[in-house]
Amino acid sequence: MIERLHVSQLRNIRQATLSMSKCNVIIGANGSGKTSLLEAIFLLSRGKSFRHHQPKRYIQHHQPTATVHASLSDGSSLAIQKNTDASTLLRLNHNTVYNQSILTEQLPTLLIDPSSMDMLEQGSASRRQLLDWLAFHMKQAFHPQWVAYQRLLKQRNSVLKRSRSLNANQLAELQAWDAGLSNHAALIHHYRQHLFDAWQPYFAEAIDKLLPAYSGQLQLSYQAGFDTSRPLDEQLSERLEQDSQLGYTRIGSHRADIHVHWREGGGALGNIKEQAANVLSRGEKKLLITALRLSQLPLLLNHAAHDERYANTRARPTPVVLLDDVTAELDARAIDILLTTLAELPCQVVLTSLTQEILPQVQRYWQMPRLFHVKQGVIKHTDKPTESTALS
Repeated sequence: MIERLHVSQLRNIRQATLSMSKCNVIIGANGSGKTSLLEAIFLLSRGKSFRHHQPKRYIQHHQPTATVHASLSDGSSLAIQKNTDASTLLRLNHNTVYNQSILTEQLPTLLIDPSSMDMLEQGSASRRQLLDWLAFHMKQAFHPQWVAYQRLLKQRNSVLKRSRSLNANQLAELQAWDAGLSNHAALIHHYRQHLFDAWQPYFAEAIDKLLPAYSGQLQLSYQAGFDTSRPLDEQLSERLEQDSQLGYTRIGSHRADIHVHWREGGGALGNIKEQAANVLSRGEKKLLITALRLSQLPLLLNHAAHDERYANTRARPTPVVLLDDVTAELDARAIDILLTTLAELPCQVVLTSLTQEILPQVQRYWQMPRLFHVKQGVIKHTDKPTESTALS
């Protein structure tokens, strides 16, 4: 759990230091800097922003760097410095490290925000990342396979882009890379499929709570991105001519996807009638996406409780759940279910809101939430709510 957070020169936050608790509520008007605090935590955990990938977009104007530092409850410390030239400096316990995954493992973050509410209609990347987030934190061998796969895929696509007519040397290179891609893809699929199967009952339970009218009717499906009954390199060889004309690789683990289907009659025997995105209302889609993300947390925590890596060695990392302006996207009933679930789990919550109206709901589950007010990038800790319920 984050006990102390320091943010420097990120967007309109010049300098800010926060002493944090298990539940933290950040109140502020639009543009005040409250979402930037969530962005800072996400940046520290993931090495990238959920708003812009280019550091110069979130580094404060005329400043060379943005820095985020966190002291955790287990005594460790994490830090990231992003520079305008996109270079990065990472530190764990004041020692320089060279892989973002080291910090990510120490500080798992789960983000529920308005920008994710179109996940069902967007491309496959955001849905695929749902499964890969679980795989990263639950399957230690997944990340090296994923990194190696991405490296080979980049090399393959580079050759495909350079020439639509491949010579003998290029064909030999591609053949070797395809064999490597095939090996990595088989393992990546194995990890994804295992976690997908484990995720299903947790998702069904979340649907029962958030969308009870669709209980047993909404089910997940996983597509590997290629025909898993055959080696990937064989399929890549068959499609090489088309790939070379297009200049990129059309099948593989990088094209995996997660879909939610509505089954008429419900249950495993029900017939798949339609993708859920085409059946649900806008409000129901928001609840579905919340269920997708929220259902991952108990699965992760139950796994961590039995993970031998943490037995008699060090404290298990505490997931940090970032809720950005949920009152704008979810109704009071959905928020109540969301907070109830989070309060029962060993996680840290950081939520933002335009007003203090959410506080009575929060205080039902956390006796002493930490309250912060943000105005023009200046953060103030407040022990008690102010008389006004909104900031001007």
